[in-house]
Amino acid sequence: MKAEVVTVDRIRPDRAAIERAGQILKRGGLVAFPTETVYGLGGNALDPMASMKIYAAKGRPSDNPLIVHIAELDKLSEIVTEVPEKAGILAKKYWPGPLTMILPKADVVPRETTGGLDSVAVRFPSDPVAQALIRAAGGFVAAPSANTSGRPSPTMASHVEEDLGDAVDMILDGGPVGIGLESTIVDFTEEIPVVLRPGYISLGMLQETLGCEVRMDRGLLITDSSVHPKAPGMKYRHYAPKADLAIIEGPEDAVIRYISRAAASAEAEGKKTGIIAADETAPLYRHGIVRSIGSRQDEEEIARHLYGVLRDFDSDGADVIYSEAFYTPRMGQAIMNRLLKAAGHKIIHITEEEET
Repeated sequence: MKAEVVTVDRIRPDRAAIERAGQILKRGGLVAFPTETVYGLGGNALDPMASMKIYAAKGRPSDNPLIVHIAELDKLSEIVTEVPEKAGILAKKYWPGPLTMILPKADVVPRETTGGLDSVAVRFPSDPVAQALIRAAGGFVAAPSANTSGRPSPTMASHVEEDLGDAVDMILDGGPVGIGLESTIVDFTEEIPVVLRPGYISLGMLQETLGCEVRMDRGLLITDSSVHPKAPGMKYRHYAPKADLAIIEGPEDAVIRYISRAAASAEAEGKKTGIIAADETAPLYRHGIVRSIGSRQDEEEIARHLYGVLRDFDSDGADVIYSEAFYTPRMGQAIMNRLLKAAGHKIIHITEEEET
């Protein structure tokens, strides 16, 4: 059965629609909804059967914990046994917002929701639709991204409908999301906080707020796909388009020449070729389907457009995609993390010398 798609105003969500969606979640059903990061696939976080439905709908491995979303800070104490002082500082600074924290779980949270772990990932989103739905559902909504596992995360309701239209009961369509990348995840189950997934809130921001050491998970710092990040959800291929994707890194002129030659060669072999570029470089390519991800002067635009561009190439029927690298000042680590995962860690480093 196709999901019911209900358009909602992001600022003033329709109360009747939200209440209906909340009742679906209370009965153990699934509802996709917008957040400030990406669209989420929601189920009752305290219902083990609902969590299993989420795994089944996405085709998601069951050792990949679900993030529990709350809409009131007071609710946190009901699902965790401890809130370390540093976690409290980050909550005060960044909640509601794109930050997920991993804390020791209370018994009320089923292991089906936490992927069998003794910890629980918790987030307090800032999106008004998400907050209203969470309250209507009873206060605790488990929600990974609302896409088929491995595919680019959804930044529009149409992306959700494309992937999960037959697997969910309702889709709340709040229009395009604001950030476009999943939340930053920080693990507080060790003495020193560890970033398990980079996002809008950067490592530097966390260190500045806490005034102490915050580590990046070693698996995120190494491009070798055989080195797995600590977060179970980050060890699988994610965000991937259907075409083979390669990232080309090096001096701008050398990258443009390399991609241009590769695209011309692929076209000569009868392959449909896609190119991910910036506003500043897109006009310089003469072969392939060229899509700009945004200006290098606006990293938030780049982040917001990434998943949509990957999905557009699927619609184009691209056989191979070449992407420029995007090392922007604050969000570059998060953007490149997602690109590397989408490319299966295929990155080609070139130099001016190799081009001459």
